[in-house]
Amino acid sequence: MELKAIQYVVQDGLALITLNRPQRMNAWTGRMHTEYRWVLLQAEQDPLVGAIIVTGAGRSFCVGADSQALTGHIKKGAYDPGTPDTLAQPGYGTHAALDANFAYHFGLTKPVIAAINGPAAGVGLVLACYADIRFAAPGVKLTTAHGKLNLPAEFGLSWLLPKMIGLARANDLLLTSRIFLSDEACELGLVNRIVEAENLLAVTKEYAQSMIGTVSPASLRETKRQIYTDLHRDLASAVVDSEALVSRMMQEPDYAEGVAAFLEKRAPRWTGQSST
Repeated sequence: MELKAIQYVVQDGLALITLNRPQRMNAWTGRMHTEYRWVLLQAEQDPLVGAIIVTGAGRSFCVGADSQALTGHIKKGAYDPGTPDTLAQPGYGTHAALDANFAYHFGLTKPVIAAINGPAAGVGLVLACYADIRFAAPGVKLTTAHGKLNLPAEFGLSWLLPKMIGLARANDLLLTSRIFLSDEACELGLVNRIVEAENLLAVTKEYAQSMIGTVSPASLRETKRQIYTDLHRDLASAVVDSEALVSRMMQEPDYAEGVAAFLEKRAPRWTGQSST
């Protein structure tokens, strides 16, 4: 696919996805949505990629839907996603509850880290919330935005935010559509870490490199699956599943390697081999 709204680079085990419409503050369009899902699938299928970073070009992360697209919906009298009938399906098939727009992030086998370099509003905030980890520059403006456009909470944010930061805090952000800063988002637990803007991408990459260097690919894959699958089931089922995984994964080469690296006080050399 020819990429016009997204930049995609794979280096040192990391896939860097950059929303690339800086002249429009990386406003979301059907083209960007289509390209984003396509590059995400490439990262998911690439054996050289251990983790995925999503950020924005220029001074914005993503300010939400493009204003021209919003006007277009009025003229057409209905919502038009502006995407082709067939889209790439990264993360689909892991759990039926995750086979939907943006929810598919939780079906991916690789961790996704958002580096929020600038404003994130509406669908831009949605995108950041569906990452597994969020780092942000200080003083960045964030908002759910939907209420000021006579829209509902978008893409499952009404389900996701209460689970991330608690019902009372989520209600405040969802019912008011107020602007809040990344510093407050960190206090709320919505952002994991505040990093000075000039160091944001470097620190995010360093964090991702440390993650994939110290944690085996199989452990990352199964732990992520457990996290998002367990949201939909009872505690006993989660315990039984974890016990079965322990039994299976202790038979894999990377378990022996992890033990050896621990005892020898050295960095592990993961093989990525699985028993499944």
